[in-house]
Amino acid sequence: MLGKNPEKKPELFRPMLVDFIDHEHELVLLSEKIDWNYFEKEFSPLYSKVGNPSHPIRFMVGCLLLKHLYNLGNETLEKAWIMNPYMQHFCGRVFFEHEFPCDPSNFVHFRKRIGEKGIEKIFAYSVRMHDAKTNTSNFVLSDTTVQENNTSFPTDAKLCKKVIDYCNKIAGNEGIKQRQRYTKVSKQMVRNTYNGKHPKRAKAARKSQRQLKTIAMRLIRELQRNFNAGQQEFIKI
Repeated sequence: MLGKNPEKKPELFRPMLVDFIDHEHELVLLSEKIDWNYFEKEFSPLYSKVGNPSHPIRFMVGCLLLKHLYNLGNETLEKAWIMNPYMQHFCGRVFFEHEFPCDPSNFVHFRKRIGEKGIEKIFAYSVRMHDAKTNTSNFVLSDTTVQENNTSFPTDAKLCKKVIDYCNKIAGNEGIKQRQRYTKVSKQMVRNTYNGKHPKRAKAARKSQRQLKTIAMRLIRELQRNFNAGQQEFIKI
């Protein structure tokens, strides 16, 4: 059963996050730009109407986006989250919390619930979000690092590659003619981002990272231009 978002009601001796955080902080501004209702509408039908309540969709999606933005693993996200009121606000929490509200296994269950298409929707959204924030935000990471745990979590380059493949798949299924598919080019660019922290590879890695984002956004815009009214209604990218 889908859990509800926390009620935004004041409590005695518990200051609300909105009362003491800086409302000009990048995560606060970003949380106001994201259409959280979009994810609610996309994923709420995947939950049953009975059973124990789950964690709110806003919280789960927010955590996945934070992992992507800051290149965090499950353990490092938990440590950062309990110390950072801005991360908690970004995930829809009302009061400052000293314990992480869910087990890392919940992210595995959530990813299984929404499936590969759901993950692609989240990170296609994040790519558009990156594109809009590139000139104004200083927190978007452009390098790739190895996770400290044994979980393979998508990096910026891999996520852009997924978006590119997803757009190509949609175009093929819908019979939309593309100017270019970038299949081989994008594969090589992902390879160029490997070991991007090495001084000799850093410049090429950053360049390939930017090119992958540009290609992903180009394919998204191309699909949006060629969609008819019916496709725009039923296909979300």
